[in-house]
This record gives sequence, structure tokens and C-alpha cells, in this order.
Amino acid sequence: MLYPSDALKNQVESLPNLPGVYQYFDKAGKVIYVGKAKNLKKRVASYFTEGRQQDNRKLQILVAKIVDLKFTVVSSEAEAFLLENTYIKKLQPRYNVLLKDDKSYPCICVKKEPFPRIFPTRRIVKDGSKYFGPYSNIRALRVLLDLIRALYPLRTCPLPLNASDIASGKFKSCLDLQIGTCKAPCIARQSEEEYSKNVAMITSILRGDLSEVKDLVKKEMLEASGALQFELANELKGKLHLLADFQSKSTVANATVGNVDVFCLVKEGALAYSNFMRIANGSVVYSYTVELNAPLDNPPAELLSYAILGIKEMVDTLNKEIIVPFLPDEEFIGAAFTIPQRGDKLNLLSLSERNCRAYIAQRMEQLDKKDPEVALKQRLEVVKQDLHLSELPYHIECFDNSNTQGTNPVAACVVFKNAKPSKKDYRHFLIKTVDSPNDYASMEEVLYRRYRRLLDEGGELPQLIVVDGGKGQLSSAVSVLRRLGLMERIGIVGLAKRLEEIFLPDDSTSLYLNKNSFSLRLLMQLRDEAHRFGITFHRKRRSSSMLQHELNQLPGVGEQTINKLLSELKTLSRMKQAGYVQVAKLVGKRPANALKAANFFE
Repeated sequence: MLYPSDALKNQVESLPNLPGVYQYFDKAGKVIYVGKAKNLKKRVASYFTEGRQQDNRKLQILVAKIVDLKFTVVSSEAEAFLLENTYIKKLQPRYNVLLKDDKSYPCICVKKEPFPRIFPTRRIVKDGSKYFGPYSNIRALRVLLDLIRALYPLRTCPLPLNASDIASGKFKSCLDLQIGTCKAPCIARQSEEEYSKNVAMITSILRGDLSEVKDLVKKEMLEASGALQFELANELKGKLHLLADFQSKSTVANATVGNVDVFCLVKEGALAYSNFMRIANGSVVYSYTVELNAPLDNPPAELLSYAILGIKEMVDTLNKEIIVPFLPDEEFIGAAFTIPQRGDKLNLLSLSERNCRAYIAQRMEQLDKKDPEVALKQRLEVVKQDLHLSELPYHIECFDNSNTQGTNPVAACVVFKNAKPSKKDYRHFLIKTVDSPNDYASMEEVLYRRYRRLLDEGGELPQLIVVDGGKGQLSSAVSVLRRLGLMERIGIVGLAKRLEEIFLPDDSTSLYLNKNSFSLRLLMQLRDEAHRFGITFHRKRRSSSMLQHELNQLPGVGEQTINKLLSELKTLSRMKQAGYVQVAKLVGKRPANALKAANFFE
């Protein structure tokens, strides 16, 4: 056990074997971490074991700062989870997962009052009113409100409409009555019963259940038609069309999916993002993405639990079925989790992830404009986390070998600085010590020459090296870095083309990153740029070699003449077009006569 002090060790050893919540304090008496546990003693003691700290530098930093701890015993693990969440929100500890919900997203409020108003709001007041949302798409919210107002005219005034004041004639109608956007319940032109019935229909729409509303409107339309009230029937028919049009635009899955909630999780470095979608009869009622700060590289199952709990507090209740990519590490009473393998539910999960990644892309684009340095740092933090680097990779170098059946072997080095190509730093290499087609030996030669020179000249070393290839190429590159004493100073990975596998030193298992992740996209860009740069150089070398071979076949043309022609005219066609006079000026009359005798010129 690795305890910072004997006093802390004694505290841990005296903890009870009961469920509860613990708090860690630093030397300033500030809470730096809050955690939950099924067994307080076992859980807290696990922080101070060498095995747990070994591969987690951030955990080592947290443990080193712990000076004191406090705990609270609860009845169950579920209670511990809720209490932990309360403490985290209140204390905002530095090393906890913090949910960053964007308060600027509006909800739709059904106000608890006589003749309820329905309006968008960004402020949630717990006064018994019902709230639907939040809506991240403001346009969708406006479309929904326009539909509601077209179907059911409601009051917008804040008057306290009680029955006695209405009966006494205290209120007067306003312009809304004249333009048809309100039926004036304030002057008893609309009964409370009719108004409440309309509010119930609107609540069904907000929940995404349009079938009940459509059935009722259709029934009323047929009744009006049967009673020869054709004007009313036509008005109801228009409402039915509005509902059908709205439903067709919002349906994304089969209606048999029913009412479900969907959660996904996307981790990007020290941040994680979770998208929530509420589905009602195959339609997305609303979608919302939250951001979580995860400073201790928390496992995805734990992050998903925090996201679900945070969103549950916003929307009050969850549907009985929740679609997730994997099980969270907590149970939620009354909810059953589904991990879909195929069909509509898997499509919904994919849609949720696309929404999440679109949110991340939009957020990064906004950050690029507002603060490019912070945006770059966040992107490189993702790469650092994904590839297990010790530093942010502001400077990355990538190597690629090129040869044709062992001939004209060359290598290319491309350099990215601040995640962008730095073309002035690109380098070509002619392979000097390897005669046969040997990628591993060629990689060793090029890396040794590159970094031996940088060390001798005091040049800038990269934070990350990428080699194009799998375990073999990576192993060769690692042996060079070890020989030069750079293994502790520079991170290195191999990227195989076939499955975009990433290989790390001393790790037999390859790493697979999501194809949409910034880290993989950056590595692929590096690899493709190195391949392009290398193959272009190789083609030039091969073309020059073939031309030299062809000229060597001509009698009376020596090595010096060939080099002069290649240097000045470059290509065979330009040599032939130059003609006898120009070639004679370049290399002399004797070689020019030999070329003329061989019918070389056009």
C-alpha cells in the first residue's frame, strides 16, 4: 500500500465495510474528489495500491494530494450514487466527472395555473409546471410551437384567470381574439373544460404521441361532416393534415419501436459527450447532448451512468426501455437497458452517435473561431489520451518507405506541427546501406540518420513518431530510438494500412480507434501524406534510372554525357526535341554525333 501519510493509512483501515460516499481533502482543506462505494473500506483502500496507480498518472497526482478523508454511510449502493451526485454538484471537486449541461437550451413549459399557458423558457421553476425538452434545435422548437398554436389557440397573457373574476367581468378581451390566436377564456368565451381538453391534446403532442390527437381530430371531423357543419369539418381536416405533415418529417424509425430513450457516449481525451434522444412511436421528440469532464480517465460505463443521471434530472422521468451502446455501471429503478445488435433500435443508436459527433464538430468549429489555441490543445489532448503519450504532440513526424521490387529504394519523412503539414520540414532519403528489398532495415537506417543528425545539431525533436506499417516496422523503429536513448523522450506508434490498426511499443494487442475520431483521422492524414511525398520522389528516381539505362545502351555515349543531359534537359522527350545543335553545345560534337548516328533526334 502506498499511503501519503500514516494518519491517512489509519483512517482507511478504520473505515466500515458498508456502502457509502467518501470525500478526499487536500492540504488546504478543499474537497478534491467525491466517490461512491458498495464497500467503503475496500474501495478507498484500492486507491493506494501500486497496481492501480501504475498506469494512471492522473490517479497518482490525485493520491499524492490527499491529506484527509471523510465518509457518509448510506443504506444501499443506489443511495450512494445519488448522494455522490449531490455532493459533486454542490462542491464541484477538481478530479470528479462534471456534467456541463448547457443552460441556454430552452424547454417548453405547460404552466401550472388556471387556463395554462404554453411557452418556451430557459428557466425551470419547480412549481408543479410541466417541462418538455430541452431542445437543442431552436428551429424544431419553433415549428412545434407553431403547430400547437395552429391546432389549438391558447392564451398568452399572464392574467390570473380565476372563475370568480371571470364571472364578475373583471377582464377584457384583447387583439388575440380578433386575429383568432385565442378564444378569450378571460371573458368566458371558452370554457375551462374545453381549454383543459386542448391542453391535454397539446401535452400528448409534446410527448410525441400524435396517434391519440389524430384519432380525436378525425372523429370530430366526421361528426362535424355528419352534422352538415362543413366549415368546421374543413378546419378539422386542415388540422389533420398539419399533424400528418409534422409526423412524416419527424419519423425516423418504425412506429412499433414504441416509446424509448436512447443514450450514446463518445469519449474524446479528458472529455466525454453523451447524446440523449427521446423517441415516441418512431419519432424523435427531442435530442440533447451533454458534455462531461473526466479528469481521471473514468471508464465509459461510469461516464454513461453520470450522463443518464444528469439528463434524468432535466427531463424528470425516463422511459421504461433505454437503448444504450453498453450497460452503465449503475441501475436505474424502473428502467430496462437494451443493447441493440440490428434493426431499428441499432439505427436509433447510430443516429444518436451521429448527433453527438455533429455536436462535437460544431463545438470545435466555434472554439476554433473563438480561441484557436484552446481548440488545438483540446484536439491534441485527445491524441495524447488515445495513444498513451506523455506529452501533447505539437510536433509529429511520419516515415514511409518506397521501392519497386527492391530497386531505387527511398524513404520520406513528413512533419506536422500544430496538427497541420509543415512542408518546409519535409525530407527525402536515399537508402544507402540496404541493397535488398528490406523495409525493416530501411526503416532503421532512415530513423537513425534522421535522429542522429538532430541530436548532433541540437535540432527540435518531435513528441510523436508515426511509422507506416505494423509490428515489424514499429519494432525496427523502436530499436533505433533505444539505441539513441530517445525512447523515454519520444512517443512512437505504427499504423497498418489494412484495418487501420495502431500498434504501440511493447503491446502485443493492436489498438482500434473509431473511424471518426480525430486521432485516427490525423494519423491517416500523416500516413497518406508521407506515402504521397515518398511515392512522388520514388517515381522521379525510377524515371531517372530508366532513362539513364536507355542512354547507356547507345554507343559513344558515356557517363559524363548522360549526367550532363539529365541535369539540363531532365526527360527523354526534351532531349530528342532539343536536336543536334543544342545537344552539341551542351555535351560537345562527338557525343552529339553518336546520338545522331543512332537516330536519336526527332
